[in-house]
Amino acid sequence: MNQFDEREEWYAFNQETIDALLEDGSQADAQYTIEHHLASNDFDKLEKAAVDCFKAGFEVTDAEELMLDDGGTIFCFDAVIERELDVETLNADSDALLKIADKQHVQYDGWGTYFMPRGEDDSDDEGEFFEE
Repeated sequence: MNQFDEREEWYAFNQETIDALLEDGSQADAQYTIEHHLASNDFDKLEKAAVDCFKAGFEVTDAEELMLDDGGTIFCFDAVIERELDVETLNADSDALLKIADKQHVQYDGWGTYFMPRGEDDSDDEGEFFEE
């Protein structure tokens, strides 16, 4: 089975992550820096994946070399893009990156972002009434 076949699990991850951010008080309509993670123990394969990610519109960070607990080495980079917390858009990004990961035989390892706290004055504008 290829990674793209696991996309429904990533869709659930995307929705759960969005829900957790919003429940914790992160801004719903902010632009977030989304950092998708890709990794491989083969640097050449990872480099080809980075090129494909760049062609797909992502900013690509420099690859890092990490030592694993078992003494092995893995290389990784982030494919970065600015997005709102929109599940359909994040699902489309996941699809694109899963296809790249399958094509280049690297591992897609999800995404992360930074918490964007709501400002204290967000609902205090005069004349604007908010009701839940």
